Amino acid sequence: MQITVIGTGFVGVVSAAVFASLGNQVIGLDIDPKKIEKLQQGIVPFFEPGLSELLVETQKTGRLKFTTDYAEAVSPAELIIIAVGTPSAADGQADLRYVFAASESSAPHLKDGAILAIKSTVPPGTLDDVRARISPLTQAKFHLASLPEFLKEGTAVEDTLHPDRVIIGADEPEVLEALKKLHEPFNAPLVTMKPASAQMAKYSANAYLATRITFINQIADLCQQNGADVEEVIKGIGGDKRIGSHYWYPGLGYGGSCFPKDVAELAAYSRAVGEQDNLFNQLHALNTARIPKLMSLYEQKIGGWQGKKVAVLGLSFKKNTNDMREAPSTMIIPALAKAGATVVGFDPKAIPDVPMFIPELAGVRYTEKIEDALADADVIMALVEWPEITSYAFAEHRAGKPQTFIDARNQFDQQKLEAAGYHYIATGRGKVS
Repeated sequence: MQITVIGTGFVGVVSAAVFASLGNQVIGLDIDPKKIEKLQQGIVPFFEPGLSELLVETQKTGRLKFTTDYAEAVSPAELIIIAVGTPSAADGQADLRYVFAASESSAPHLKDGAILAIKSTVPPGTLDDVRARISPLTQAKFHLASLPEFLKEGTAVEDTLHPDRVIIGADEPEVLEALKKLHEPFNAPLVTMKPASAQMAKYSANAYLATRITFINQIADLCQQNGADVEEVIKGIGGDKRIGSHYWYPGLGYGGSCFPKDVAELAAYSRAVGEQDNLFNQLHALNTARIPKLMSLYEQKIGGWQGKKVAVLGLSFKKNTNDMREAPSTMIIPALAKAGATVVGFDPKAIPDVPMFIPELAGVRYTEKIEDALADADVIMALVEWPEITSYAFAEHRAGKPQTFIDARNQFDQQKLEAAGYHYIATGRGKVS
């Protein structure tokens, strides 16, 4: 199939490379010439395991190329996938200006029978708006569809090649069949539905996962009051097949490029349609308050941050990515600096991205060597489960002074660290002393 992917961000680049690897002819289109030039060299502007190699391989075969030219990219395409960003607007809802711009720029170049599929996260009803905008701009007969993505940063290539399911939203049988055939090589369940349902499914999936995180954080807070261990509670409820033992992450709340944005947009969409007092508005509020609440608890337990050296381990929002959007570090490090702490931040991949997310602060520096961050630290805050952090022998490298170890994601052996002399603080693992 001849495919054009508009937008060369995380979703667009991964989708283009994977579709090309499956034998399709793919063109990646973006209006930023610098991004296109780097992609043509196999240089990815973000860290994603396995993606750079796949880009180089598929471009060598001639099945993938990149351009800034709409006419060149769209004219031959049977399928145009729009994968541009949808940042939140001032009212909290999805800002669709880039989706509309890509659609309108494509319209004059569409050939008869072309399918324009929206992979960007958009609210129900967006396809109607797209049709109204581009119909006056083309004489071609075109079709619209929704192809929501469910990629996880850090495993995006694997997620695309081996998805749990593929959701296809379209109203016309011939469009459903064409998109089903395209996705058959993934050997995954193909779920077809109305476009509005597909768009709602994307928001629903992320909101539900965010709900699990928020729910277990609320349980963890109660455990800290009554002496229960949230990790034992998770084992207890996980045996129920209706609940399961997966995806329980007590800690600092959810971050990244998707969950905070999508929950906030779903909350704003709810308010816009008259559903003000629903769960999604409360989810967003609870997650926003999560880090300030825990930082206040930590401050009480260590006797204040003033004058203390703090090692902040993990700056990205999770392991295997350099993405710092809504990462705990972006809120914790400024708070520590304001409170008078000296901070050394460590991350194996995200250091070059720090200036985009954290302003330059007095008493704060960054390193790619974990030993440098830990040297003479009064407090160690393990925020992300990078292997470089979770496999480090903390028990064997204690400083010769009292040290507090804050295990923000419950990744470490409490008994081992306490036996080594650390004052250990976790999330919801009994009363904090």
